Amino acid sequence: MGSKHDEKEKPHALCMPSPLQGHINPMLKLAKILHSKGFLITFVNTEYNHQRLLQSQGPDILCSVPSFRFETIPDGLPPPENNNASQDTPSLLKSMQETGTNPFKRLLAKLNASDSPATCLVADFLMGFTLTATEELGIPRVLFWTSGAASLICYDQYPNLIQKGLMPLRGNILALALKDRLARVRASLVAKKVKCLIDLFCGIQLLTGLRVGSGCHLRGFILYTDPSDLVNGYLDTTIDFIPTMSGIRLKDIPPFVRIIHPGDEFMVGFSHTEISRSKKASSIIFNTFEELDFDILDHLSSTFPPCYGIGPLNLLENEFGDKSLASIKSSLWKEESECLKWLDSKPPLSVIYVNFGSITVMTRQQLIEFCWGLAKSHCSFLWIIRPDLVIDGSAALPPEFLAETRDRGMLASWCLQEEVLSHPSTGGFLTHCGWNSAIESISNGVPMICWPFFADQQPNCWCSCNKWSIAIEIDNDVMSDEVAKLVIELMNGEKGKKMRKNVIDLKNKAKKSCASPSGSSMVNLEKVIHLLKTPLK
Repeated sequence: MGSKHDEKEKPHALCMPSPLQGHINPMLKLAKILHSKGFLITFVNTEYNHQRLLQSQGPDILCSVPSFRFETIPDGLPPPENNNASQDTPSLLKSMQETGTNPFKRLLAKLNASDSPATCLVADFLMGFTLTATEELGIPRVLFWTSGAASLICYDQYPNLIQKGLMPLRGNILALALKDRLARVRASLVAKKVKCLIDLFCGIQLLTGLRVGSGCHLRGFILYTDPSDLVNGYLDTTIDFIPTMSGIRLKDIPPFVRIIHPGDEFMVGFSHTEISRSKKASSIIFNTFEELDFDILDHLSSTFPPCYGIGPLNLLENEFGDKSLASIKSSLWKEESECLKWLDSKPPLSVIYVNFGSITVMTRQQLIEFCWGLAKSHCSFLWIIRPDLVIDGSAALPPEFLAETRDRGMLASWCLQEEVLSHPSTGGFLTHCGWNSAIESISNGVPMICWPFFADQQPNCWCSCNKWSIAIEIDNDVMSDEVAKLVIELMNGEKGKKMRKNVIDLKNKAKKSCASPSGSSMVNLEKVIHLLKTPLK
């Protein structure tokens, strides 16, 4: 154990993840790597997530070495009724953007009054308020884009999509304020001469025309006048102006820009704000490797601060294993170790692993289609079903399904995903294609079936299917026969064999990038460490 004098001499990294499970995971891996490289770490969680971590992992998570510390700030939201549920993403990000600066400044003041003041900041790209809070300190500030690199290009193109009239989707009007039982809508939308408005307010008068006005920046409701663009093939339109992504379709762009759900308009504005703020960072880092995303990183470096791929972080973390930090974990749910024991009983490459991540939700009917698709495939499966997976309903599966698949199916509420993907029995992954899942699948040589839900998952899916040829996409309108067909193809078909060959090739390149001193991610990590240790002039 180092002395207090030793700690004073160490660089002190303040690590601030976005308070979402898929963002906390890679930030904690990066923090552990920096700790192994001699950094003192202060890791900042929201109070709500910190309590969830204690609940899922136990108090041992706090029994770390003195040079790896946890602090908390509030997220500004009232406590949810279910203290083990994911928070609404737009609401959470909006609250952090509006309320996070002052608590973060108070934390900074506390740290800077100690013997070991913060000497650098590593913050999630979505936590741009930390750049504002640290602006006067003159310390290096690195942002971490934890999503797929391709998605940042897509978000950066939102203004272009809107300017060209491709988005938002035609045929909807956004009511932005309610006052005196009148729904106010944007004048610019009314100017589109929509033929009719469907009164969804149960008698609330719709205010249009010349009296549009006052509350146009408030959140409200969506009035659908013609939702046909969702189903008439319009989203299959290919576009040619997204750099490095020739042939991408409108449906492959992060879907907030469609503005069809509550919170979408905020997310479009939020992405613009955070992209603008990111230009003040010293650098932006990504959980990827150059052999996978060189063209994307190269383009981003031409419009953003220097961009570095330092992943896959699960492989890089293995290179710098620190046993003293083994008890520190990031899962907000309790993992079921029985999954690994069950996998031990199965032949190599025989199991399809099914997990839709920490945020994705589905309807009861979609759940039923997935379950019978797995049954019809006759493949062994390990299926992770969160308690909150189904929208306003139960995630309980039909007794007939459970009876039919009891000898070849394993159900759990959460698992150790990295260990599942690295297990010899795992032969495929049915996934929402969140970036952690995608990069962990790549680094373990596991081909995928992708069912993207929101945010970066659509461009991750497009890259996996079209650029890297390591995945196949399942239609959003889930049908059991299609699920069965794609599972069989992935596990036993010729296309599945080709995808497996491609992903194993990427796995080997990923390992080389992290294991060799001259590997791209290893070299980039050293560049980032040098940057974090160098005071700004």
